[in-house]
Parts: sequence; C-alpha cells; structure tokens
Amino acid sequence: MAPPATFMDAYRPCLRGSRHMTVAGHYLAAEAGFRVMENGGNAIDAGVAAGLALGVVQSDLVNFAGVAPIVIYLAETDEVLTISGLGVWPRATDAAWMAAEHAEGVPRGVKRQIVPSAPDAWLTALARYGRLSFAEVAHAAISLARDGFVMYPLMAEVIGDHEAHYAEFPSNAAIYLPGGRPPEVGKPFVQSDLAGTIQYMADREAAASGSREDGIRAARDAFYKGDIAAQIADFHEREGGWLRRQDLVDFSVAIEPAHSTCFNGIDVYACGPWCQGPVLLQALALLDGQDVAALGHNSPEYIHLLTEAFKLAVADRERWYGDPRFVDVPLERLLSDEYTALRRAMIDPDKAYPGMPPAGDPGLREPAAKREPVPALDTSYVCCVDADGNVFSATPSDASYDGPVVPGTGIVPSTRGSQSRPDPEHPASLAPGKRPRLTPNPAFARKPGEWVMPFGTPGGDVQCQAMMQALINVTAFGMNPQDAVEAPRFASYSFPSSFAPHPYYPKLLKLEGRIDSATGTALEERGHEIEWWGDWHWHAGAMCLIEGREDGVMSAGADPRRACYAAGW
Repeated sequence: MAPPATFMDAYRPCLRGSRHMTVAGHYLAAEAGFRVMENGGNAIDAGVAAGLALGVVQSDLVNFAGVAPIVIYLAETDEVLTISGLGVWPRATDAAWMAAEHAEGVPRGVKRQIVPSAPDAWLTALARYGRLSFAEVAHAAISLARDGFVMYPLMAEVIGDHEAHYAEFPSNAAIYLPGGRPPEVGKPFVQSDLAGTIQYMADREAAASGSREDGIRAARDAFYKGDIAAQIADFHEREGGWLRRQDLVDFSVAIEPAHSTCFNGIDVYACGPWCQGPVLLQALALLDGQDVAALGHNSPEYIHLLTEAFKLAVADRERWYGDPRFVDVPLERLLSDEYTALRRAMIDPDKAYPGMPPAGDPGLREPAAKREPVPALDTSYVCCVDADGNVFSATPSDASYDGPVVPGTGIVPSTRGSQSRPDPEHPASLAPGKRPRLTPNPAFARKPGEWVMPFGTPGGDVQCQAMMQALINVTAFGMNPQDAVEAPRFASYSFPSSFAPHPYYPKLLKLEGRIDSATGTALEERGHEIEWWGDWHWHAGAMCLIEGREDGVMSAGADPRRACYAAGW
C-alpha cells in the first residue's frame, strides 16, 4: 500500500524549492547543475553543466560529440527560442551509394557519423545566454571523466547488452570493455581520453584574451577548427568515413523561434520539424478542447484516445517531416485548426486504426492514400529553472556502441545518420549538408501568469508519447510533477521506427504492468495488440520536469525508471 499523502506523495518525494531547480537523467548531472547555480550561474549555465556531465556519466547513451537540441525561455524578454544542436551530413556523403548498397537503412559504423553538434549547441547557449565560463560549467564533466564515477546498473546493462557492438571497434572496446569485459556495477569507471578532450577546450579558453565570449569562442575553435577537428577528420579519412576538416570548420547550430500550439489553455513549445517535436504539438492539438480527465486516468477510453491521436500525428511525421532547408514542411498548416479538425474526425472511439493511419493533406483535401511503411534507446534529458524564471530544456543524445570512438579523444562523432532514410523520395532522406530527422525533442509549456514547465525524456519514438502523458497528468489530472512522471505509461509502435532498419509493428500497444489487466482486454477489443512491460520499464521513457509557479515555488519530477534525479532548494 502506498504511504499516505501527508507523509510522501509519490514513491519519491516531490522536490520543492524557490531558489533554483535542476532535473537530469542522472543524479551526478543534476548535482552538477545544482552546484553551478549555487556558484552564481543561471538556468542556462546549469543546463549546460548538467548536459556536459550527462555525456560522461551516461556516455553509453549520450555522447559529448553527439546531438543536443535545446529549448530556452528567457524571462526578461518573454522569449522562447530553440538551438538546433543537430549536425549535417558531410559534403562527401554519397547518397546514391547508400541507396544502392543499404536500402534497408544506414549501416552501423563510420558511414553513419555526421558533423558533431552538441559542443556547438552547449557553447552557443553558454555564450549568448549564460553567465559563466566554459571551464566553470565543464568542471564536473572533466572531474567525472578524469577521476571516474561508480558504475551503476542501467549503464552496465546497456554496455553488457551491446558488448558485441563495442567489441567491433577496438577504440570503443578499450574504454567500455576494460579487461575485455563490460564494467561491473559498483566499480569506478574512468574515461581519461574524454577528460583530456574537454580539458583541452578549457585550456584553450584560459589561454584566450578578451571577454568571456572570446574565451568560449576559443574553446569552440579547439573542437571545430583545432586539434580535435584534425583528429576526427584524419580518422575518418583513414577509415573510409566522409567527415573532413572543412565540414567541421563550416558548421554552426541554428537559433530559431520555437513552434507552439495551445492545448486547453496551455501554450506548448517544441523545436522544428528537423526533429519529431511537432508530433507532440500535433497530438496535443487533436486533444485540445476535449475533457480528457472525464475519461478517467489510464482508462481504456483514455489510452485509446491518446494512442489514436498520436498515430495520426506520427503519420504526418512520416509523410512530411524533414530538414526544412531541404524539404517543404507545411507545419503551419499541419497545426492549423481546420486541418486538425479533419484529422480529429478520423478517430473512432471504439476501434483502433489497424496500423499507421494515412498521412493527411495539409491542403485540407481528403487524406492521401496510405503510404506503405518502408527500437533504439539512446538519449537523456536535463531541465533547469532559476530564481529569475529562466528555463532550460535539452535532450542530449547519441550512443557509443554504433560508431567508432576517434582514438585518443574518447568521443564518438554523432551517429544520428541512423535516422536518415536511404530512399531519396523520403522527406528524411540523406544528402550532403542535410540534417537527419531527429527523435530527441525537448519541450516547454506554460500557462501565462501562472506557471512554466520544461519537460522531456529519452526513449526514441516513445518520447512524445511519454511527454504527452506526463503533461496531461499535471494539467488535466492535477498530479504534482513526481506523481506525473511515476504514473504508469503506455506506448504505440504502430508506425515505422525512426531508427534503421525502421521496423514496423502494426497495432502494437505496450502497457506497463501497473495498468489494470481489464484495461488491456478492453483495448484488445478495440483492435489494439497488447504487450505488457514490467511494472516499471525503462523503455517507457525517463521523464524529467519542473513546474515553476508564478509565486516562485518550483516542484520537480524525476523518473525512477532510470537514474534520474532532481536537485534544488
């Protein structure tokens, strides 16, 4: 029996405070953000510190040279902006070769590596919106890599599950299979080369003259123009990869306004259609105006409605989403009231669509004919809110088992090429200079004059589904953030996976074991194929969120399904 609410309102206490708050996918990253704000940093400084730390303590799932899409809310100017944090395919990319030789999906290894973007994303956020130096926010990451941290169960499990993949690349095996075996839980885990890479950037900053921004620029140049860039490019040239020095020199992340929708009086913001963030917006738009609470939390009617709404949104992702620099994505029309009403009418309350529904036509004609379809788990999340009301939300990612470590650096250049499609007709096809379509998608919600809330999770195609459920748990069912992230979840797989080789499981709906078995039966009667996770399953995501009220009180939720933790006061 759960303890009474007067003692504890969830399996973990809902951490509350009024000074500052950080929630991250690992407790040591949350501590890094906490320390930075205690030392005078704002939410952006803390978020960067925590994000850098995640690239060390979760380097199985988050890479220092991976991706890091970011959403920032600046309280003083009341502005919501995004930093893309997503690299591009190198100039030398041979799309025709990929289509001919690997039509089923971009293969593992050096050929799926694109320009690293996370370093530029962190440094851009820091230089433009932070207060501290790179060395100050990177201190925890350097220490944790140089001196090590104690190996914990989930990271050991992931490395063990991918032992053969790590062994495929000698430079990866040297780090992640010490002594030829996966690291043991409870033993120190050291990443000396990674520490040296980050320290080199801090040293270049220290050697620079001029302003704080000049120093950060020097740290950035060390990665994209200096010795680190040379090591990456030389390795790729030796190993048959496509990355070259000029790709790194010319790269920069994009700073853009966030896209948004209104859901039952709440403004929800996400990154652009170069990632799947707008899927969350489309799904919520389909639910706007409906009294979802009246259906009952995790009732058959509730789960069916959310699942069918998500399937409609993800069908549009498959048809329309891609890098807007290369693909005409009609996002304004996809989010329009008229188009949403047409799509909403396709939801049958008594019957599940048997697979992925047909994509819609944002020209507002009848839906197009169904396109024939042609799970990776590598990501983390961090969010921060400071006393001034600034908000940071980021979803750093990229695994260390599906591409080679550049020897001597401790880093794996971003393997996000895995999310591109070799099919040249697909909106997420690969091409020189084009960004893959990314699954990581941080989000931000607010009810003007009442509260703000950054939120996000790892989980590949489960991300938007878990985020939608947690947001509704808070806003419709009145749960506090910790209750909201702990509540049992469900996820559909009735669409092509975002990851090569893009498997597709029509009708499949997974439920956590804490959902009543009768609910599963009722969903099967509607046409869903039900599979059961355990009571607490890490494939269901690892939600982190902070609710910052107008009176200054902050409440945090950190998902116990993984190593997430909150820190603040």
